Amino acid sequence: MKGGHVQPTTEQTLWLLKVLQPERTLGSLPGASALSEPVRAALLGLPTDTYATEQSRMLEGAKQAARELLSESGVATLVDRLPVKEGMRITVFGDSHTSDPQSWALILRDLLAPRGIAVEIDAVPGDTTTHGLIRIGQVVAQQPDWVCFLIGTNDARTQGPKPTKTLVHHTESARNLSELHERVTRETRARCLWLTPPAVNEARVSTHWGLSRFGVRFRNEDIARVAAAVRDLGAPTIDLFSVLGTPPAPGLLMDDGLHLTLAGQKRLALEVIRGWSNLS
Repeated sequence: MKGGHVQPTTEQTLWLLKVLQPERTLGSLPGASALSEPVRAALLGLPTDTYATEQSRMLEGAKQAARELLSESGVATLVDRLPVKEGMRITVFGDSHTSDPQSWALILRDLLAPRGIAVEIDAVPGDTTTHGLIRIGQVVAQQPDWVCFLIGTNDARTQGPKPTKTLVHHTESARNLSELHERVTRETRARCLWLTPPAVNEARVSTHWGLSRFGVRFRNEDIARVAAAVRDLGAPTIDLFSVLGTPPAPGLLMDDGLHLTLAGQKRLALEVIRGWSNLS
């Protein structure tokens, strides 16, 4: 016990920090700027020093992942081939896969910053494509040069041990995805790059202490429908559902079977660079 908090395990601390970000979940509220580090730590039930130390460690992990990628054979060449140039602004739009303090978006930011390219992250844990429709106006207002979308995993979320429906029906997901794409292409000069949501490890999801507390379940057949809807947009797409496997390799997923480890985020960033570099 420390400072009134029960000290969580290392895995629990990592999960809380990677999956739940109060500053993003509550970001639309007028007082969101008052969410200081001690307040954010308290909302997660963590001691402030633990929160600060682990947050810094994870952010450094993302930077290290970027350095490691650049040192791999051929990756720097792929980055040089990306259809972006100095002064451009990229917005990355999504959910917890992207808001993660070790996310592929942060790795991408570190790869592109030396080239004078800005990467803005607009991502909220737990958001569905329906929530995305509410937030997309912020992206339009920024008038970026590119928008990279990774959203839709939470549409496929179900509740309880014997679920009968997803949070968002796949036909509605398809309509939402189309609307997100149309808003950006119609109201900005930005080009869009889409990423399909990756598959999960269903068995791990159903037994994880954090997800089971909220009755959360996922089925890959439901995620596959969302992935198909993304592909059906006819826009440039990186098919993470296919390339990462069903389910992804154990080392790419956290113990919850849903969220990505640092290795998983690094692999995702590499797949983005590979696919994006093929666009002219």
